[in-house]
Amino acid sequence: MNPLPGPYRVAELAATCVRMATEAARGDTGFTVDVGHAAEAFRSERHTRVVGEAAKPLWAPLSGDYRAADGWVRLHANYPHHAAAIRDALGADPAPEVARHSAVEVEERVLAAGGAAAAMRTREEWLETGPGGAVREEPLVAIEKIGEAAPEAFTLDGARVLDLTHVIAGPVCGRVLAAHGADVLHVTPPGWPVLLDLVRDTDFGKRQCTVGLGDELRALVAGADVFVQSYRPSSLARKGFGPADLAATRPGIVVVSLAAYGHTGPWRDRRGFDSLVQMACGIAAHAGTDKPRPLPAQALDHATGWLAAYGAMTALRRRATEGGSWHVRLSLARTAEWLHDLGRQEGPVSEVDPTPWLTETDSDFGRLTHIRVPCASVALAGPRQPGRDPATWW
Repeated sequence: MNPLPGPYRVAELAATCVRMATEAARGDTGFTVDVGHAAEAFRSERHTRVVGEAAKPLWAPLSGDYRAADGWVRLHANYPHHAAAIRDALGADPAPEVARHSAVEVEERVLAAGGAAAAMRTREEWLETGPGGAVREEPLVAIEKIGEAAPEAFTLDGARVLDLTHVIAGPVCGRVLAAHGADVLHVTPPGWPVLLDLVRDTDFGKRQCTVGLGDELRALVAGADVFVQSYRPSSLARKGFGPADLAATRPGIVVVSLAAYGHTGPWRDRRGFDSLVQMACGIAAHAGTDKPRPLPAQALDHATGWLAAYGAMTALRRRATEGGSWHVRLSLARTAEWLHDLGRQEGPVSEVDPTPWLTETDSDFGRLTHIRVPCASVALAGPRQPGRDPATWW
């Protein structure tokens, strides 16, 4: 069945990721993954809304694909500070200024201003002159032992997860872990910008607290089993929360690090989002360079989130037998390489009706219609407002 349009095997990717995470959670293969359910779960943000309200736009006004002098560039403006960076670099109306310059030049100007952008590259450009070669050398899900600690029995029921992530990939990881019984505490630093529409989609089953990157967070780390973060590589290490620091604070911890463009290559510290990685790595140019052709879902985000949950649970199982502290690393760009390697699909799209997988749940945002988490082990409470809960474990 091919429930999603386009030449990439996004539905197959979705079903495979759901299966991997569910097997890691249950330790067996005695379950069935519905491909249609998995595919729609990869578009969960399109389905989550307050009952009776219309769907909200997914993109802020300045976000989008712009025609440059030699091709296309995508600007990401969903965060207010990224929108401000675009205006600083290109003016209040970016289109005329973008049209006067090359796509790469526009990309560089926006990045230099503190914003987020990506020129559309062909597959060859990504691999030969971009970071694609370095990204392909990284494991899809790297799981590395980083310290010694005594074994601890494996359980997801009440496992303590600190979720220091934002947007989609990291929060999806936390949502999957919560769906299999984990106690997930989503941490937002004071003053950090929050995209509430995404919070209400990805924070089912979590508690919400506001904590700075200091002693209060360190106290939470001491009681945690898993620490999930999506800051750019080395960012938290500079603040004393790198993998080695965390393992010293809590021997036996599983650290999960997500990045946009990989952990080792020349773009490792570049800010990025799913739609930008699609532009940079050749996915958006799959039909030629006449105009960008995005995937039918933010599939790199969702897949990386499910794979991160798989990595966290796999590391917890290894901790149970081998002991030790563990570091799990993933990136949107490496997930994109996996999608590319799955090959292409042909034939008509068999659209599915998502109604069987929709449900309603009360939340701090009102009663929500949303897609159920595929293969979940527990029922999830509705999402809560940022800062709603105390910064403590149960």
